[in-house]
Amino acid sequence: MNSTSTDTAQITVHINGEPRRVPAGQSIAALVETLGFNPAKVAVERNLDIVPRSTLADVAVSEGDRLEIVHFVGGGDHEPGDDSWTVAGHTFRSRLIVGTGKYKDFAQNAAAVEASGAEIVTVAVRRVNVSDPNAPMLTDFIDPKKITYLPNTAGCFTGEEAIRTLRLAREAGGWDLVKLEVLGEAKTLYPDMHETLHATEILAREGFKPMVYCVDDPIGAKRLEDAGAVAIMPLGAPIGSGLGIQNRVTIRLIVENAKVPVLVDAGVGTASDAAIAMELGCDGVLMNTAIAEARDPIRMARAMKLAVEAGRDAYLSGRMGTRKYADPSSPLAGLI
Repeated sequence: MNSTSTDTAQITVHINGEPRRVPAGQSIAALVETLGFNPAKVAVERNLDIVPRSTLADVAVSEGDRLEIVHFVGGGDHEPGDDSWTVAGHTFRSRLIVGTGKYKDFAQNAAAVEASGAEIVTVAVRRVNVSDPNAPMLTDFIDPKKITYLPNTAGCFTGEEAIRTLRLAREAGGWDLVKLEVLGEAKTLYPDMHETLHATEILAREGFKPMVYCVDDPIGAKRLEDAGAVAIMPLGAPIGSGLGIQNRVTIRLIVENAKVPVLVDAGVGTASDAAIAMELGCDGVLMNTAIAEARDPIRMARAMKLAVEAGRDAYLSGRMGTRKYADPSSPLAGLI
């Protein structure tokens, strides 16, 4: 009997950058299951082309194939008259978006999200751990059926990388509402606005609804909006710096000129920073490090929730005008 028959023949493929021997003729779906993963919960790229999940069982692996297998990691009804906000047809009551990085573990992350009242969490897209398919996943702790996952392109330094990442994200989760960030360099993590604008145009043409991280530049923000951004997300300060809102003037100008939601993204360090962002008229605030690196993340998450609500109320109520000199609260006439 020929020992190299089709039943026992092995070929070499690369899975997430690592060579692996697999049976010849095996479908991608069968391969994924062999690795210990549910094909319905991952996205697969084969030789730089995404394989639609509906065809995973029909596509056989071939000698030399390069496969990327990814999943998401820690990146109700509305009553009339409530202060909800809408982005690309999705309506939310909470104006606080929380990240999913830097926490001690997924359990702490989930507890912080609950304390914050957030209805959206940003999630990074990373390779599955082929060597440990039973490792905990973010979805085991934060249910994407209850909390909206916002896939982002954290760590991407070119538009091409970001677009590729979001195509995989859409295949993995089916969501078209995404967060785009294309970084210029590693020290400041400032956005590369040229690459960001180009990527926004391509993603919009492909049916994505990109919420876009950008510099606090009113002109650049308007160009992103014209290119198809469904939300503008100017930085308050460099990512993870905790410096707070550094330029209130430009943030306010972006808010005044935008026809899409504006959310401060990056730089928030404490509750007062979140309140300031909301007092400037922003539709919301996104933060990660300010909560995750607090001594008590759960309590800070609750503080951020209250700060966003207070800042929003202050903006809607209309603050008093500023004066050069004192104006007594009690009348001076009739003093004894």
